[in-house]
Amino acid sequence: MKISQLSKITGASTRSIRHYEKKKLITAARLENGYREFDESAIKRIRIIQLYLGLGLTTEQIEEILECEDNGPEEYEFCEEMLEIYQEKLDQYNRQIYALKVVTNRLEKQITKMTDKRRSIKSSPAGTMI
Repeated sequence: MKISQLSKITGASTRSIRHYEKKKLITAARLENGYREFDESAIKRIRIIQLYLGLGLTTEQIEEILECEDNGPEEYEFCEEMLEIYQEKLDQYNRQIYALKVVTNRLEKQITKMTDKRRSIKSSPAGTMI
């Protein structure tokens, strides 16, 4: 199939597909006229790439993972590079979650403080501050 067909099926832009090919994440045969010709396996491969991109991995990390997957199922589960990449990404997300929890707690405290202040103003005589 041509790049435009692959783009339509996967939702990846033709520019992205060319980038994936340049990074050797996918391969295409070249026709006599120079057009790329992709086989059905490119669909699955692009969907896998999109999944990993959605997880926040870089194309370099994805390349390592795909290389590991291509080595076969018996090596896939024990691929050190892949485990390291997943662990790095998990650690990164855990740090982000922690940072967001800190910010959330600060916001909640500030909201409580402002709400309490508002109540005290409303309950004071003639709305004066206490």
